[in-house]
Amino acid sequence: MSEPLQFMASFTLGAQLEARAAHEVCGSKVFLMQDDRTWTYRQLRDEALRTAHFLRGRLEPVRDGAPGHVAMLLENHFELVSLLFGCAYAGYTLFGINTGLRGETLAGVVNQSRARMLIVDERLLPEVERVRGLLTTVPSENILVLRARVAGGRTALSAGHDWLAAMEKEVGPVGTALEPPAVEVEPASNLMVIYTSGTTGLPKGINNNHMKLCAVGMVVSSNLGLGQDDVGYACMPLFHSNAIFVGMMPAFWVGGGLGVSERFSASGFTPDVFRYGVTFWNYVGEPVHYVLAALAKQYGGDEKTIAAEVTRNPKNRFRYAVGNGAAPPDIDKFVRWFGLDDMFELYGSTEAAISTFRRKGDPRGSVGEITDPAVKILNEKGGECPPAELGADGKILNYHDAVGEICRVAPDTSLFQGYFDNPEANHSKYRDGVYHSGDLGHVLERDGTRFLYFDGRTDDWIRKDGENFSALQVARLLQEHPDVVLAAAYGVPCAVSDELVMAALKLREGVAFDPQAFFAYCEEQITGGSMDRKWFPDFIRLVDEFDYTNTAKILVRNLKQVHFCRKRLPDAPLFWRTRGSAAYEPFTAADYDGLRATFAKAERLELLDR
Repeated sequence: MSEPLQFMASFTLGAQLEARAAHEVCGSKVFLMQDDRTWTYRQLRDEALRTAHFLRGRLEPVRDGAPGHVAMLLENHFELVSLLFGCAYAGYTLFGINTGLRGETLAGVVNQSRARMLIVDERLLPEVERVRGLLTTVPSENILVLRARVAGGRTALSAGHDWLAAMEKEVGPVGTALEPPAVEVEPASNLMVIYTSGTTGLPKGINNNHMKLCAVGMVVSSNLGLGQDDVGYACMPLFHSNAIFVGMMPAFWVGGGLGVSERFSASGFTPDVFRYGVTFWNYVGEPVHYVLAALAKQYGGDEKTIAAEVTRNPKNRFRYAVGNGAAPPDIDKFVRWFGLDDMFELYGSTEAAISTFRRKGDPRGSVGEITDPAVKILNEKGGECPPAELGADGKILNYHDAVGEICRVAPDTSLFQGYFDNPEANHSKYRDGVYHSGDLGHVLERDGTRFLYFDGRTDDWIRKDGENFSALQVARLLQEHPDVVLAAAYGVPCAVSDELVMAALKLREGVAFDPQAFFAYCEEQITGGSMDRKWFPDFIRLVDEFDYTNTAKILVRNLKQVHFCRKRLPDAPLFWRTRGSAAYEPFTAADYDGLRATFAKAERLELLDR
């Protein structure tokens, strides 16, 4: 295990990169690797400075009505990293937009950011072109395109809209020697706004200053024991906190390296791990399952062959995986197949007000020890929930009393720095001295130590593939179908990761549900509307009428409680889709029994039986 390099610099990303680029060892050390490309720390510094001067040339003077705000709609590229550090040098704020956003939601987020420049991946340019007329803050000349590195099939661009070509013309070619702009940047300066989903309206932007990114990089790298020879792997999207906080910043902090993939590929994962010499990886649940499935397919599930070709492969330097949402059996198998020292489940969010880190020896299924005494599990009345009591079979005996919302009761909000331009959301998140995570959980006490268990989202949220999104947004899109009078969307148990998406539909009187047509409608909402593919319902339930609260709101909790359980809903019209489906199919009792067997194998059967 190598030691981390030490750098004396202010907790701003520009100062930290300057220190690394000037370091006698680190300056010429490769930081970024992608296919046949590499950038040393010094090259990243040079490209970040070119970017900073380009941004300032386009956006100065900055004032209240014309902020230094830059938005990006990018897959994972070196240029995304240099854009982040370029904003750091320039004293600007980068807004990371989810590449799955479409239509009015995409336009709404760009407008809400008040961005004056938008950098777009060439592959995603058609989505921007569809909403160009709705954009109110970005002038046309500042919608710039990052060209695909493969020339074939390129989009025709008008003069000046090729980002890298414009930067070369206005600042100078690659390798141009530049000094940092004469800008005062403080650790508390807002550097990156990362969007998560709100329960209503547009996704919410979470403020992240220089200090927060540096502090997270320092803490995660320390918890993992990383050093200068460690290499991370960024295949999770770099517009998201998981990849920035748990992948890039820890590698950067210790002067290590980072392999980069444009997007996640199950079949490409293991070759990349070997190619880049990856030692740690940041993940969200389902990709873990997909990597295992790809290896099982490649080697016919034969563990002896996997041990020879993967575990004991001389190119295998893989030691740690860290993230959230993986099923315990998948964790066991992933550790075994890759020969990891350990796999760390953690709990946290982009807000970063509450975080835990599961270590070796912690109870199975937990997300780590609660070290902050202000973190508590609160019930709906604001009272603290008792710890879980376990039966001989390991099941929770007092589930309904023990499970509540994960909160932090304190006069401060820890690392949570508020939502961008959204005081109402700030008040909703932190009110009367309590930070509300919106997550359900319970505590297990062992020898005086409290361990946290994550039990899903509250009714207004769905978490799938490591991302949170608004159930109400999904429901509103489904409700636009001409045959749907009312819709409710909610998260339901998933055998391998966070949640699946289920929707309950009340149809117009006299209308019959057409499984193929409704499937096609959802697909159209993704390809031509505002629906992210993750929002595509996995289950459909038809209802004659909903149960309502006294204020005429749908009682979603009642729907979640019975989810797709055929024992509780023996006669309800239920439909589902599986991977590769082209239409919804009836969900039968036999289908449910088969799914229960999958949950049992994943040690998640209790999710169905609560």
